[in-house]
Amino acid sequence: MDTATVARFEASRNRLASLAYRLLGSAADAEDTVQDAFLRWQAADREYIEVPEAWLTKIVTNLALDRLRSAQMRRERAVGTWMPEPLLDGDPMLGPADTVEQRESVTLAVLTLMERLAPVERAVYVLREAFAYSHAEIAEFLGITESGSQQHAHRARRRIAAAGHISDIDPASARRIVEAFVAAASSGRTEQLVALLTDDATGISDGAGLRSSGKPIRYPTPQRIAAALRAGFAPSPAKRRLAGGSPAIHAAVVNGCPAMVATLADRVVGVVILEIRGDRVAGVRGIAAAARLGRLTAEWQRQQHAVPLIESW
Repeated sequence: MDTATVARFEASRNRLASLAYRLLGSAADAEDTVQDAFLRWQAADREYIEVPEAWLTKIVTNLALDRLRSAQMRRERAVGTWMPEPLLDGDPMLGPADTVEQRESVTLAVLTLMERLAPVERAVYVLREAFAYSHAEIAEFLGITESGSQQHAHRARRRIAAAGHISDIDPASARRIVEAFVAAASSGRTEQLVALLTDDATGISDGAGLRSSGKPIRYPTPQRIAAALRAGFAPSPAKRRLAGGSPAIHAAVVNGCPAMVATLADRVVGVVILEIRGDRVAGVRGIAAAARLGRLTAEWQRQQHAVPLIESW
């Protein structure tokens, strides 16, 4: 391909990656999908492609759907070990963030909920809510009718709305929330943590270092969440050996939500994401598996950061 043809694709790469990420919930799978699309672009008779952006959107969407439907991915997600891959605020893979729908579509809560949708419903929801494609365009991308696209969108919106709205958070507000949460978790008093949680708050950890099976650990009540966090924030030699040292704890924004990011030598070793509803925490998600933190670490190393909340845990 000539330089102009490559440049045309590269101009769309971040948008295509953010589309694939929303569909797959995995940065690594999104990158692979975009690379597959590049190979299709390379092999295509581009003289007959009237609108390259639309053509590439269609290709990436359908490649992502093929991945979602693959036997291997169904097995991986069925065994209960799958969790979305977190992304740091500022990562171009997060994509458009001008509307509430766009910002909410990359929260881990919504990415997890989309696992319950049929692949086509998931694609319609993402294309419509995050990228504002018309139902006519979506129908052409997916090979369905326009009325079918409308029905899929309605069902997807209804199921996702049932989970409740996650509040928008700016970096300054995120830091205040994380500061309060760290102070409560470090106090050793669970009632301070429970007071920050909604009555129906739930928690989940990917189980890294806590279970040999790697299956997520679920905390179904505010009291269980508070007890787990109180225990987790009490440092010990065994925990430091597991982490590889004494990490610093930073406040950050991850997938649009306040987060505690634990780092060692500029490498992210864990993240706890707080999902805010109103003025309290409705969900707590802990991720420590290295395989899920690679892109977040790379983005972390590219950015400047404020002084950590805890210099050495």
